[in-house]
Amino acid sequence: MCNLYAIMKSRAEIARLVRAMSDLNNNQPPAPGVYPDTVAPIITKTESGERVMRDVRWGMPSSKKAILDAATRRADKLRAKGKEVDFDHLLRMEPDRGTTNVRNTNSGHWTRWLGPQNRALVPFTSFSEPDQVGGSLKPVWFGLSDDRPLAFFAGIWTPWTCVRKIKEGEVSCDLFGFLTTDANAEVAVYHNKAMPVILREETDLDLWMSDAPWSEVKHLQRPLPNGSLKVVATGVGKDEAIPA
Repeated sequence: MCNLYAIMKSRAEIARLVRAMSDLNNNQPPAPGVYPDTVAPIITKTESGERVMRDVRWGMPSSKKAILDAATRRADKLRAKGKEVDFDHLLRMEPDRGTTNVRNTNSGHWTRWLGPQNRALVPFTSFSEPDQVGGSLKPVWFGLSDDRPLAFFAGIWTPWTCVRKIKEGEVSCDLFGFLTTDANAEVAVYHNKAMPVILREETDLDLWMSDAPWSEVKHLQRPLPNGSLKVVATGVGKDEAIPA
């Protein structure tokens, strides 16, 4: 599961590459470490089809079952302490920090957001996976090359109202996540469960952002060919290298 990535290219360069017509926050600096539930730039499109870059919170809504199970555990703990529980209120206020990665695109929870208006591009220059194979769990950073050229995760997004943190209470915000798939050879050395779905070619970017139905874009949920990635850093929580 990818829960950390970097985006060290300028927003102007990102917008130019994907032909975004506007940027709703063009002052954000590069980010050497993007973590779950933080805000990061993504590219969406308007109803008229224009591409827009905007800042969105990382972590799609979790499933109803996940929230129900979490609220049930919380209620059980409160009852064990002899406290009365208003379960409906507890369920509504159960924090959902979000789901960052989407693997099972056959799930009814995710299919509603796989259509054209909810698809997005998530720019990055490198991404990190924990070393699970070696057992150290130290971050291993992957890029397309040492120069860390710009690429994009195949993302989805949605407006949503929920409780992200108890101290925030109920909030309405825009959320995003990105698809994952089987690990390719380079990633599998360290993390053999999955890798993000990465789009590099202009034709793939355009197809993902087109009005095509899911049936015509789902083949993009695939690993990069073996040999497409390189380990660019290890053991650090941020990839602060400035791409060439």
